[in-house]
Amino acid sequence: MRKVTMKLDDLTCPSCMTKIEGALSKKNGVENVKVLFNASKVKAEFDDATVSAEDLATVVTDLGYAVQSSKVKQL
Repeated sequence: MRKVTMKLDDLTCPSCMTKIEGALSKKNGVENVKVLFNASKVKAEFDDATVSAEDLATVVTDLGYAVQSSKVKQL
């Protein structure tokens, strides 16, 4: 398992949080998705044999949010 933290630059409302959490949670291999609204960050744990951090960033950008940076750590 790995953990990704993505910094976003355009979270504007709590519904954005719900939208991102829902979309990422639906991806196979993704667990423990948390959007930190005040920090404009998304954190998620994922199975890198099933999905990549780049795949998760694509989900976020496809929803209309820009990913400024992304960090991945091994759990």
